[in-house]
Amino acid sequence: MAVFLDNISVRDADGRRKLPISASPEIYNNSLEAWFLTTTNYDLALIRFVYTAAEACARELGLDSEAGKWHAILSEWTSFDLDENRALTFTKGFPYNESHRHFSHQLAIHPLGLIDRSNGETDRQIIDATIRKLDEVGPDRWCGYSYSWLGNIKARNLDGEGAAKALKIFAEHFCLPNTFHVNGDLTRQSQQGGDPRSTYYYPFTLEGNLAFAAGIHEMLIQSHTGVVRLFPAVPASWKDVSFERLRTVGAFLVSAQRNGGKILSITVESEKGGVLRLAKPAADDNYIETGGKTLEDKNGVWTIKMNAGETIQIETK
Repeated sequence: MAVFLDNISVRDADGRRKLPISASPEIYNNSLEAWFLTTTNYDLALIRFVYTAAEACARELGLDSEAGKWHAILSEWTSFDLDENRALTFTKGFPYNESHRHFSHQLAIHPLGLIDRSNGETDRQIIDATIRKLDEVGPDRWCGYSYSWLGNIKARNLDGEGAAKALKIFAEHFCLPNTFHVNGDLTRQSQQGGDPRSTYYYPFTLEGNLAFAAGIHEMLIQSHTGVVRLFPAVPASWKDVSFERLRTVGAFLVSAQRNGGKILSITVESEKGGVLRLAKPAADDNYIETGGKTLEDKNGVWTIKMNAGETIQIETK
């Protein structure tokens, strides 16, 4: 894909790389207006992800020259386009200014994680502004999966209350008694005459249910930054919550128990071996690894080397 993009890209007036024609899925549907002469934030997110991955793979294989090539090409692409409030747009001149079911413009935030709170204040401003615009424009043209997707986005932004609210709306308004997801709001359907804003799109689909499950996962554990974080986006009311054997980046299976708002125990199984980077649950709590491993705190992160098949148990003292 990196080779393909290298060959298909052209130069704009400023000498920066761009696609000859670009799109942002479902925006303007199948009309001629759905095609843009500037590279959309959706396509740019995928392009940046591809070149970042190509560089990483080349370095892992010891192909430093090739890695340098992909790194150089990545630097030739434009930055993500932002509106006057620093929110992501669809593309230059096309801000998110009316309700739409698809949030393709923010792909760099979720699921790709190219724009992430862990990167610093600049990214935090973009994420906050993009989510604020979604909330301000409102859900008039949203459908079921819009809410489950929003739950994931807000969880990535460490907003447990917002994530739980969005997922609750999805579960209560867009799921049939058999749990199948339909994109029309069932509560509005039952009202006399219905609501044309919410019933215009009413098929059964699967992505809403899958995104709902992914949203719960994001609330309970995150590892996309290379650091495993436990319960990063749970509401304050979720004092007692636990999960078992959720898989993270790096092939670690993690189980954790939280009672009274405090993490009491953590179990980690390493499937292939490697270095576990685990965010310390709380600065004022003391934990031990029951097998005798040292939990050295470096800026709030434990770094623990594990062997394939090894299991560790961390508990409060």
